[in-house]
Amino acid sequence: MKRYAMVIDLRRCVGCQTCTAACKSANATPPGVQWRRVLDLESGEFPDVRRSFVPVACMHCANPPCEEVCPTTATKKRADGLVTIDYDICIGCANCIMACPYDARSIVHEPRYAYGSRPIASEAARADSQRIGVATKCTFCKDRIDLAERTGQVPGRDHEVTPACVNSCISGAMHFGDVLDPESNVARLLADNESFRMHEELGTAPSVHYLLDRR
Repeated sequence: MKRYAMVIDLRRCVGCQTCTAACKSANATPPGVQWRRVLDLESGEFPDVRRSFVPVACMHCANPPCEEVCPTTATKKRADGLVTIDYDICIGCANCIMACPYDARSIVHEPRYAYGSRPIASEAARADSQRIGVATKCTFCKDRIDLAERTGQVPGRDHEVTPACVNSCISGAMHFGDVLDPESNVARLLADNESFRMHEELGTAPSVHYLLDRR
């Protein structure tokens, strides 16, 4: 049994948005759709002001409210913790978008391109008609996780099967792996550091953990 999770060290995030760009490149999301974003937060009072950067996306909750409201069972939680959307049976009702407390989902009702009404070559080559009129979100790079199951590689250790955002992080703030494996990178980070999960009070049990300080 595996349970994949992401650990983000807020002490190291520099707000560069490289993870956002890597996600957009890997998943060919259209203009205006960002499956991964970085919040830029300011706290304190002048002159003692501090900026904090918080990467956010789908939290792949253990108790996903999006799954509960889906009338077609298009949204499902896998045994390994990934929350997925079956585009073949999603009807685009947007119930999941309204239920998600993380603003992680979106729907595009017609093709969008970077430069007007016609796609450039790269957009045409990577267009996915299945994503029109249905809910979409971060998948934890599901195809890479599935590849790991076939090849025996380890997500979070082997580059080819690790989410694109984690691979791209220039400051080493983002980590991914099996949180149930005590020897994994994510399990060790959580054991050694104070952490929190966003909106834990809602009972969603997110799979994204944020580090704040050493224990």
